[in-house]
Amino acid sequence: MSPTRDIEALIELMARLPGLGPRSARRAVLQLVRKRDLLMAPLAAQLLKVAETARECALCGNVGTTEICHICADERRANGEICVVEDVADLWAMERAGVFKGRYHVLGGTLSALDQIGPEQLRIPALVARVADEGVTEVILALNATIDGQTTAHYIADQLEGRVRLTSLAQGVPVGGELDYLDDGTISAALSARKDI
Repeated sequence: MSPTRDIEALIELMARLPGLGPRSARRAVLQLVRKRDLLMAPLAAQLLKVAETARECALCGNVGTTEICHICADERRANGEICVVEDVADLWAMERAGVFKGRYHVLGGTLSALDQIGPEQLRIPALVARVADEGVTEVILALNATIDGQTTAHYIADQLEGRVRLTSLAQGVPVGGELDYLDDGTISAALSARKDI
């Protein structure tokens, strides 16, 4: 039995996290061990606390510690707009921007025939029910500009056609972007979505 077996097991677990490979995980664990009182003990306590209290919001699918997340519980955000996103990371990105003042709906992925992910595996039926029950006036499809994301957006648009205003995020040249560095698809989307000046 190796004297560092527990440490190696921690490195292997950390390496499973997105964005951390074996080297990054090893560096992180070494830093935690070196500063165990300052970093490791509080991290372990917080991980245990979150493991016990974290849950998905019953309405939108956001992650929090209550049955209904703070966004859905905020009556000021009941303005009839729902922004549909693929996962919680996308919701958090939208919130960081601080420009959307409505509510969200997290699908939990996108439709994918290859991965056998259909509407029932996602939160699409729950979205259709919310539109009917909550007096929604606009659904903003903020899905990734991938084949699966666009397929999902078209499916949702078909399900909600005639019931609510459907919009999507604009696509094209990013702020500060230079045309020379953009791919053909981005340039094409930007040209198609052009607007009057």
